[in-house]
Amino acid sequence: MKTTVVSLKQQKVNAEKITMLTAYDYSTAKLMDEAGIEILLVGDSLGMVMLGYDDTLSVTMEDMIHHSVAVSRGAKDALVLTDMPFMSYQTSVYDAVVNAGRLMKEGRAQAVKLEGGAEFAPHIRAITEASIPVFAHLGLTPQSINAFGGFKVQGKSDAAAEKLIADALAIEEAGAVAVVLEGIPSQLGKTITEKLSIPTIGIGAGPDTDGQVLVYQDMLNLYGKFKPKFVKVFAEGGAVFGEGFAKYIEEVKSGAFPSAEYSFK
Repeated sequence: MKTTVVSLKQQKVNAEKITMLTAYDYSTAKLMDEAGIEILLVGDSLGMVMLGYDDTLSVTMEDMIHHSVAVSRGAKDALVLTDMPFMSYQTSVYDAVVNAGRLMKEGRAQAVKLEGGAEFAPHIRAITEASIPVFAHLGLTPQSINAFGGFKVQGKSDAAAEKLIADALAIEEAGAVAVVLEGIPSQLGKTITEKLSIPTIGIGAGPDTDGQVLVYQDMLNLYGKFKPKFVKVFAEGGAVFGEGFAKYIEEVKSGAFPSAEYSFK
């Protein structure tokens, strides 16, 4: 069954956990879709894991559109959610609506995600009024790493926790259909989830959010530069790839490949 923002809301009501993974290309999206992942997030994390940047700040609208449309071709049942990159919405409400529209029209996204709390409620409201579903993103927001001083857990003090709760309520009131909670204490993730009627998707926000998301290169151990505390490796994909590459090199060098079986007569 096709995942929609309506079905996600029903999953929260039914206490049925929501699954999300990042995806950046057609073949990976197709595999995840066939496995039953409900949301494919075309994250601006592609700047780090696909393009080799040190952070997400250099990612452009053109990058996001290029990868989003590829993922959309591989998604039959999953909802395609695409990140709004840095400075594509912060500049004005007008820019936010225009760029969200581009991700829908050109990138074939079915929803967009932007980082920030109450200060972006007007942007969320305007995008929603244009009939574009919006996921918000609170807590450790990677586009703000320079303001945070790095990738640091957020909401640890009482004041910071209260601010995040207020932000969550504000973005819900503005019309957001869901919120990603990243890098916050587990109890705060639980509290926000209980206070909201919209689904929460956690990444380093504890077990009590309505769903979970990971960067797929992290959970398959393909991207070895940085491994956050909240990442569990579910398969040693990097080792499998490395073994395959090494065997290919060995057989080409020795002349074992291609044998007659792989050659034309």
